[in-house]
Amino acid sequence: MNFIISNSSEVPIYEQIKKEIKRAINSNELKENSMLPSIRTLAKDLRISILTVKKAYDELEQEGYLNTVQGKGSFVKARNKELIKEEQIKKIEEKIGESIQIAKAVDISKQQLMELVDYLYEE
Repeated sequence: MNFIISNSSEVPIYEQIKKEIKRAINSNELKENSMLPSIRTLAKDLRISILTVKKAYDELEQEGYLNTVQGKGSFVKARNKELIKEEQIKKIEEKIGESIQIAKAVDISKQQLMELVDYLYEE
C-alpha cells in the first residue's frame, strides 16, 4: 500500500495517515483482516516518528477500522456493512449540500440541477 503524505500540508501527518488508510479500506484496496505495515516499518518508510504512526493506528482502532493484536500487528477490522453505507451516505449528503449552495449562488434551478444529477448518474 502506498501512502501519500505531505510534509508541507497543514493537515497533521497522523491525520493524513488515517485518511489514507480509511480511503484504502473504504475502496476495498485493504480488505477485512489484511495486515497493515508494523508501526516501526511504516515510520521508517515514511521517515517519520514512530509516535506519529502509533497515534494514527490508535485512533483508527478507536474508530473501529483496525484491530491490533499484541505481538502480531494491526489488521483491518471486519466492519458492519450498514455502518459503512451510512458513512458514505453522509459524505454524499455533504457533497450534495455543497452543490446546492453553488447552484443557488449562480441561479441554477432545482430542475436544472436534477437534470444534471440524472445525466451524471446515468453515465
